[in-house]
Amino acid sequence: MPHILTLIADRTATSLSAGAIARVRDAVQGDRAVTLSPGEAADIFCAAPPDIAAARAALDGMPVDAIAGPAVGRRRRLLLADMDSTIVTGETLDELAAHAGLKDRIAEITRRSMNGEVDFAEALRLRVAMLKGLTLEALAETWKATRLTSGARTLVATMRAHGALTALVSGGFTYFTARVAALAGFAVHRANTLLDDGVALTGEVAEPILDRDTKLSTLRDLAAARSIPLSATLAIGDGANDLAMLREAGLGIAFRAKPIVAAEARARIEHADLRAALFAQGFSASEFRED
Repeated sequence: MPHILTLIADRTATSLSAGAIARVRDAVQGDRAVTLSPGEAADIFCAAPPDIAAARAALDGMPVDAIAGPAVGRRRRLLLADMDSTIVTGETLDELAAHAGLKDRIAEITRRSMNGEVDFAEALRLRVAMLKGLTLEALAETWKATRLTSGARTLVATMRAHGALTALVSGGFTYFTARVAALAGFAVHRANTLLDDGVALTGEVAEPILDRDTKLSTLRDLAAARSIPLSATLAIGDGANDLAMLREAGLGIAFRAKPIVAAEARARIEHADLRAALFAQGFSASEFRED
């Protein structure tokens, strides 16, 4: 069977029953099913590319994700992940803005930028300029409140344990990516650099801006440096500036994504946590690593 449909449940909200798996298998004209994690994830083998719409209809509103792909070459050798609202639960720039009393104003610009309504670099410069004079203590306070998304550490640790290069790439700031990379276990991190005078932010960001094109070039460069074909790469993100890398990666996953991204992505995680990206590669829960 050359194709696989992977079902992954939100383990906090439901259990993936044998009956639900059977309904989806019948809807996509699948063959055998293999359990990856009891009550949570299963692979359904298919002779033809499975119909995702039919699978979702068979799930009848259950909080279960369905990701299709080829049966061969499932495990990726490079992970490139966005940070804000992907590896961490929030938007670090928006949370930083809260210390200046500007969270709502800046969050609205972020929303429009992540949905592709305004140019990313222009929006970043505008938001950073609004933070001029904010003391560096605000960065430290924002970091204290930053939390990893459920499954992030498991995703990174498991892929590293199986030989993959793991990289964090963000349109945010190196102050945060350096700390998130260390906490989650990424080998590489790249982001923008906030400028300061030693006491407070200057309202500027170092040029050039790391944007969607830079994310794509990072995917290509890291893959080429390791002689990894793009078909063996995994990219995951949520915003419009992630679309280019999601399109080009062998497996591009939109994680709880903005509408423009969800509409275009070949694979989506809408319910489960980041462990779903491992199940989509055929890992069973017994193979997961935490560090």
